[in-house]
Amino acid sequence: MDYFNFKKGGLHCENLSVRDLASKFGTPLYIYSAKTILGHFLKLKNAFSQLKPLICYSVKANSNLSLLKLLVSKGSGLDIVSGGELYRAKKIKCLAKKIVYASVGKTDAEISDAIKYGILMFNVESLPELERVNKISGELKKKTKVALRFNPDVRPGTHAYITTGKKETKFGIDGSALKSIFDSRAKYPNLDIVGIHMHIGSQITKAEPFIKTFKKANRVIGELKKRGVKLEYLNIGGGLGIVYDNERPQTAKEFAKKVLPLLKDSGLKIVLEPGRFIVGNAGILVTKVIHLKETDQKNFIIVDAAMNDLARPSLYGAYHRIVPLVKRMKDKGRRKKLADVVGPICESGDFLGKGRKISAKSGDLIVVLGAGAYGFSMSSNYNSRPRVAEVLVRNKKAYLIRKRENYQDLIEGEIII
Repeated sequence: MDYFNFKKGGLHCENLSVRDLASKFGTPLYIYSAKTILGHFLKLKNAFSQLKPLICYSVKANSNLSLLKLLVSKGSGLDIVSGGELYRAKKIKCLAKKIVYASVGKTDAEISDAIKYGILMFNVESLPELERVNKISGELKKKTKVALRFNPDVRPGTHAYITTGKKETKFGIDGSALKSIFDSRAKYPNLDIVGIHMHIGSQITKAEPFIKTFKKANRVIGELKKRGVKLEYLNIGGGLGIVYDNERPQTAKEFAKKVLPLLKDSGLKIVLEPGRFIVGNAGILVTKVIHLKETDQKNFIIVDAAMNDLARPSLYGAYHRIVPLVKRMKDKGRRKKLADVVGPICESGDFLGKGRKISAKSGDLIVVLGAGAYGFSMSSNYNSRPRVAEVLVRNKKAYLIRKRENYQDLIEGEIII
């Protein structure tokens, strides 16, 4: 579900013309739909309503302050993975007790800041990290809640780079080590080990990997209960897939129907950490055609957006649908040949899409769909390219929520010696 539709031949975000937005704010340009963001958040909230879960939006998917504020205003918590994301959470005044903190490499300073802010809990990824959180908590004279991240060794059926629940990845603690930590929990007097956390990967379109994971988790929870361990939370992470092309991912309702019985069996408070599911289809990247290039081997549509603006195709080989801004049945001088859509960056890996049939000519606007998650948040200044502007459409109005960088911004903080 999204609120991007063609009306009178032109793409609209909610009720606003994308062409008009591109004319006003320039290209390349990220445009987000508030209705789509809130619609997906509420679908998830309603699907799991009988469990009354804490839904903590995964900030890494898209960390713009206006989007975070929008979700927090509707009751969302935040799933953070860095001190910078904690800083963003503070900026939009997210309640500390609605923040959970993951990451395999939290620094002492990051741990200290989060404890001082009073976050709900850390998702702890290893024994050394557990020891450090205990030590820092003691120095601050605090009792800190933590959940242990369980690595269930389940293959989620997604790209290797976003698979996090297999034993060969850097994430989490295996079952035997996890139980050993609980058995020796008296060694950590400054910690309250209150939960189990899991996150097996991202862009998972089927329920089966989750079902396997939750069954394994329930077995571990059952064994811990027999050992006298009292738990409070089961954090099931995120990872629900979305439509980029021809995927048929489960809806929130379908997912909940399959996993609710297992989550009820745990007897614990449930935490969810959705990111892509909420913002993925809520954003587009608008780019302008610079010119067309033909060779004996291949045709190219060269645009003003590049891999520094949207890294997913280059990084993962990810597929995004790319469509012309205006649909025309007949237009002389236009062409529709198989072509790669590429940017100006000096890398052969700089592409937004390969082998696409798109009618385009110099000056046309084309749109990359499904760019709301891991788009701007993964962007960079590679090739000394200023990062692009971001716009949020809400209540029939468009708001500039990030200014386009300029060349001066590129060198801020640099020192000439």
